[in-house]
Amino acid sequence: MAAFATTTITAKNKCVPKVYAFGFAASFNDSTVYFTDIQEIDSVWINDKTKFMLERENYSGQLKTYLNENGKEHRTCVISYAFKRKDIDRKHRKMRDRYVKRGGCIIEHIAADQFRFQSIVPQVVEDGVGK
Repeated sequence: MAAFATTTITAKNKCVPKVYAFGFAASFNDSTVYFTDIQEIDSVWINDKTKFMLERENYSGQLKTYLNENGKEHRTCVISYAFKRKDIDRKHRKMRDRYVKRGGCIIEHIAADQFRFQSIVPQVVEDGVGK
């Protein structure tokens, strides 16, 4: 079971109704790369100033756990997200095209019925102590 770090909710953070995201995984030890379907993730926390999604490392950890459980260990996993569907479509296409052009890579697709990101609620902090 993976250990996840926690991010604290502060006044600078807010919950947005949804983001669009896809996961990507690769290994330096083989030529197979993995892309998940583009998915809607509900109730995602972001930093209001930077617009960075909180808990990104834990969303990536969900994909890593899925791959490990399916015999695909030692992958570096990332999540890419956007607030608009057209923006994430463009990011997904651009990243996929980069690997297609490069050649020598096997691109594996992970369908949404195989893997789905689950919303993560950051830890609430009151008076400097985590709850």
